[in-house]
Amino acid sequence: MREDILQASRLIREAHLVVALTGAGVSVESGIPPFRGKGGLWERLDPMEFAHIDAFLRNPARVWDILVREMKDIVDRALPNSAHLALARLEKMGDLAAVITQNIDGLHQAAGNRDVIEFHGSFARQRCMKCGKIVPTHLVSLKSLPPRCECGGILRPDCVFFGEAIPLEALTRSQELSSNCDVMLVIGTSAEVQPAASMPRIAKYAGARIIEINTEPTPLTASYSDLWLKGRAGEVLESLLSSL
Repeated sequence: MREDILQASRLIREAHLVVALTGAGVSVESGIPPFRGKGGLWERLDPMEFAHIDAFLRNPARVWDILVREMKDIVDRALPNSAHLALARLEKMGDLAAVITQNIDGLHQAAGNRDVIEFHGSFARQRCMKCGKIVPTHLVSLKSLPPRCECGGILRPDCVFFGEAIPLEALTRSQELSSNCDVMLVIGTSAEVQPAASMPRIAKYAGARIIEINTEPTPLTASYSDLWLKGRAGEVLESLLSSL
C-alpha cells in the first residue's frame, strides 16, 4: 500500500476530531459536471444571467427552463459513488465527525452521512418562496414553468444563488469545526472559492493536519497541506478506508 495512504491513516487514527471538506471533484464521479473550469456549466451559460438571484426573480420561468431543468435532470439521476460511500463509512466507524460540502447534489446524505454542512445549500430540494415548504426536487413536475407550490408560490432551488449570502449557520458551524479539528480531509476542491476555501487555512492555523485528496495540485498543496494524496477521490478514499 502507498506510504502516503498509510501516513494519512495514522493521522486519522490518532485524531480526536476529523472533518472533511468536499468539492466538485467528489461528485464528478457520479456524473455531475462542475460549475467552474474545463467542461463546467459556466463555459456554456453565463452565471450572472442564469444563476444570479436577480435573474431568477426577474424571470423565474427562463431560469427554470435554461438552467434548473438541466440541473434537475442531472441530480435526479445521480447516485452516490465510492467516494461518498467511503465518507459515510468513515463516519459510521467513528473516524469522521462531519462533512462540509460545497456541492449541492445531496449525495453525501444519500450515501449515509448524517452530519453534512451544505455551504451552498442543496439542489436536491426546492423551497416555496411564499410559504417556505420544502419539496424534494425529484417530485417537482415541469409541466408548467416555473413550478409552483400547493399554496401558489413559486418553487426555487434551496441553494445559494449568486447575490445571496452563505447561510449563517453553515458558515458558523464550518468555522467552529475547522478551528477545533485535529485533521481535515480536503477532497476534490480547487480551494479557490471563498469562504469555503478559508476552512483549511483556519484548521491549519489552529494546529490541524491537512490531508488533501485531489488529482491536481491546488493553492493549498505546497503551503498548507501536510499530505497530498494524488488521485481520484473514490480510489484514494477506498484505499484509505482499507488501511484503517
